[in-house]
Amino acid sequence: MKKKRFKIFGRVLVIFILVIIVGWWGLCVKLYDDNINIRSESYEPLMLRVEDFEGLQCKEYTFPSNQGQKLAGYLYSYGEEQHGIVVIAHGFGGGGHNSYMDCADFFARNGYYVFAYDATATDKSEGDGLGGVPQGVIDLDYAISFVESNEDIPELPIVLFGHSWGGYCVSAVLTYHPEVKAVIECCGFNRSSDMFESGGKEQAGNLIYAMTPFVRIHEMIKFGKYATNTAMDGFDATDAAVMIVHSADDDVIGIEYGCDKYYEKYKDDPRFTFLRFEDRGHNDIFYDQTNTYKDEFNAAFDQWLETLDYDYNAEENKPRFAEDKAKYITENLDHERWSNRLDQEMFDQFLDFYDQATK
Repeated sequence: MKKKRFKIFGRVLVIFILVIIVGWWGLCVKLYDDNINIRSESYEPLMLRVEDFEGLQCKEYTFPSNQGQKLAGYLYSYGEEQHGIVVIAHGFGGGGHNSYMDCADFFARNGYYVFAYDATATDKSEGDGLGGVPQGVIDLDYAISFVESNEDIPELPIVLFGHSWGGYCVSAVLTYHPEVKAVIECCGFNRSSDMFESGGKEQAGNLIYAMTPFVRIHEMIKFGKYATNTAMDGFDATDAAVMIVHSADDDVIGIEYGCDKYYEKYKDDPRFTFLRFEDRGHNDIFYDQTNTYKDEFNAAFDQWLETLDYDYNAEENKPRFAEDKAKYITENLDHERWSNRLDQEMFDQFLDFYDQATK
């Protein structure tokens, strides 16, 4: 009788534990989807424009990704005397490639075709939601293949440039494109689940570490090899030159998820160059630290807020405030100054790195 009761208790306990695990797994997947499986649009009033860069030429394309969704691609150039192609993979959450048009302009002005694109579910590309972090590697894989097969684009050495999510993508994709000559990885991370973990630390604290294993399982089920392939797997699959750029105070993707990890393994490898900063953050890492325009504009914007005769934080006033804010930015943003804030010394280093790799 006691043995029978013990067996029943054991079964109930197992079922209870399974229910808890499945419930926790479901919660982790929901949080992941709520934060990552989304559609992302650039904020129109702050978007960069081709006409802000005198002489920059842009040709638009569409090409398919893995599920047939059409992605928007853009070939930037100055004239026809390029000696390489830079493929840009953008970051997460701010729409598509638009925020990196100033980077595209720099490389195009200095002898490269630049192919940038909007990843799945961003800006002009199709998709109701991204699906997950590994989708970025898939889209980049298809983008590189499109560049290599398109008769309009000359057959030239290909180099990659990526920031944040894009930094992870340009690294991991090397597994599938070992022919790439060089990669500049900025503020990236090693594993696809790292973006969720690093981004969720502030909200979830140490609980995030109990979520990450279930996020990894979810990504593996959904994306297969693309989810298990890491940035370091990509580095090890190619002879490409690699530059790692990160700032120690990055509060979006902690430096321990990328640069520090890579430095420990590759610091003595001559293929690798490390550019480590202390105080450049995440989103502003490319910009000239002496350029004050963003601070000037933000200060003027704060003064404008004080002139409003309604509570712009109130829920009922949000639509009105969104309209007024967009109007203010459209009427007051100096596009010439906004579009020309890159750290020229840093980008000269990037250029020299690419030039050496494509000789």
